[in-house]
Amino acid sequence: MKYALIGCGRIAINHLKAARANRFEVAALCDIVPGKAEALLARAEIPADAGIRTYTDYRQMLAVEQPELVSIATESGKHAKIALYCIEHGIHTIIEKPMAMSLSDADRIIAAAEKSGVTVSVCQQCRFNQAVQAMRRALEAGRFGTVSHCSVNVYWNRERSYYEHDAWRGTWKDDGGCLMNQCIHGADLLRWTLGTDIARVYGVTANHLHGYLETEDMGTAIVEFKNGTVGVLEGSGNVFRENLEETLYLFGSDGKVKLGGNSCNNVEVWDFADVQEGDETTRTLREPAPNVYGHGHMRLFQDVAEAIEQHRPPYVDVYAGRTALELILAIYKSQKTGQPVDLPLDSFSTEDMEGIFGVKTI
Repeated sequence: MKYALIGCGRIAINHLKAARANRFEVAALCDIVPGKAEALLARAEIPADAGIRTYTDYRQMLAVEQPELVSIATESGKHAKIALYCIEHGIHTIIEKPMAMSLSDADRIIAAAEKSGVTVSVCQQCRFNQAVQAMRRALEAGRFGTVSHCSVNVYWNRERSYYEHDAWRGTWKDDGGCLMNQCIHGADLLRWTLGTDIARVYGVTANHLHGYLETEDMGTAIVEFKNGTVGVLEGSGNVFRENLEETLYLFGSDGKVKLGGNSCNNVEVWDFADVQEGDETTRTLREPAPNVYGHGHMRLFQDVAEAIEQHRPPYVDVYAGRTALELILAIYKSQKTGQPVDLPLDSFSTEDMEGIFGVKTI
């Protein structure tokens, strides 16, 4: 499958490695900053004579290379525009999270994907973690009994150097704060676990330690589902020194599970009323990960390739991308209005938050 990558920043190495691991024909890389694509090839230890061409204009790259599949790893604010261009030109597309910065753009992507018939997936790759998959199987098998509540906590560190590296980070137009950038995986896991049918969201966000940014550096929300279950989402970039953990707790009448590690990659508690063969092994499941991104990109890229070949939806589709985005935007709107927000959310954008915490000064 002929593949091209658009955007060669921090997360791009995961896309490139995933494409190569899945034996895609990597034809070209593109970044608007001259030399950045070449630098990515060097980071990936790919020789200059490997035949991978580089571009600074994705439209030119697509016209010349005509890839079957692209992935988009630019700044978040450009995701929707580039995705729409790719989809409308009949190219299968993987969009790094978040899929867009507004619900209206997310809906445009969904409409374009439905019209064109191409496969579109969003990089909410934590779903592919072995620990998350084990919990999902138990949930689908009814082992939790009546589900009571779920809590997802993302306790990471993002220091000034992280934001100084790219000017778009920490802006409402192109990034959003820690909830949109770091915690949207947790939002996805919360909705995927408890269901998409949310009644209302109560959110509080703040900027305590990153006053040079426009956006929040911590936030928390109570999510009330229409069936009575309750979710809690908490995220922070304020953890001292280094990332601490991303955890998911799920409680039911007949079972409880805690997933931990840097990105919900380990099983830390596995306890059910109906003890089954294999529980002892699952209870000690640990999936070593080199960083918070884990191995999910590899599996997501594999799934997208299979979805294209089998003419089926990808495991993480555009609708999943939208539901995670909607939850984060609902939290933002609750902070802005000081009121709970009912879902479905008709329209909202990160840019509607401009001025909440001041202006960016770096």
